[in-house]
Amino acid sequence: MNTMSISACAALLLAPALPAADAAGESAPSIPGYTLVWHDEFTAPGRPDPAKWGYQEGFVRNEEMQWYQRENAFCENGLLIIEGRRETVKNPRFDPASADWRLNRPEAHYTSACLVTKGKFSCRYGRFEMRARFTPAEGMWPAFWTLGVSEHWPSCGEIDIMEYYKGKFLANLCWSKEGKNRWDSAWSTKTHPVAELEKESPGWSSRFHVYRMDWDGKEVRLYIDGRLINRTSLEGTLNARWEKVRNPFRQPHYILVNLALGATGGSLENLSFPQRYEVDYIRVYRKTKAKK
Repeated sequence: MNTMSISACAALLLAPALPAADAAGESAPSIPGYTLVWHDEFTAPGRPDPAKWGYQEGFVRNEEMQWYQRENAFCENGLLIIEGRRETVKNPRFDPASADWRLNRPEAHYTSACLVTKGKFSCRYGRFEMRARFTPAEGMWPAFWTLGVSEHWPSCGEIDIMEYYKGKFLANLCWSKEGKNRWDSAWSTKTHPVAELEKESPGWSSRFHVYRMDWDGKEVRLYIDGRLINRTSLEGTLNARWEKVRNPFRQPHYILVNLALGATGGSLENLSFPQRYEVDYIRVYRKTKAKK
């Protein structure tokens, strides 16, 4: 997805050990060699836990068609549901004289949600994991990704653990490069077609799958169901434009999970509504330090 202190993860590791259960008592499994530092199992019905999640709202990026609003995110039957809807919402910031697309659109005809942990949780290094399901249809643009806590985009660094549009999954890293403006970006991008996954396992698209990042000071590795999709060394991910952070993947990142509609995601003409992006869990682990 394009987008315009001490990490909470480190603070958590200094605090008393986290219980491996959420407010509803649902447990997250332990992984040998790792410590669970943050998770949400989405077992409590209703709105997502406000202690863990904030929201982006309105028109946000990429000239997408949806209006982001928190009402489209809710938990039921142990799942986080991000629901894409066809409905009309007035733009309260509408300004017909503005050159900014976020302002000169009088209304939106689609709504969805984007949840973020910004200001609530961030982490440098570890295993980030999500189990989720959605319909891989044209017009859908779901993602599970991270942004660095310092610098503007793209110098903050972006990691797309899972991104889907137009028949393919993308596993990306992004940072700044030399160019005419500060939005010029360098990318490490790998793709994997859904058709290939369906050929290997018919009905693949109808099932839940695990999207994972393993991240340390040397590299980032991105997986689908344990299959390595992108392996990127951090030796060359250096910002051309930066103020505080030269390598944006050696700083804490926060999490975003969203369902965008249209734009790069493709035409919405034949997409049925409502559409659901269903998330079973999101978990973050850190490697356990070896005892001396």
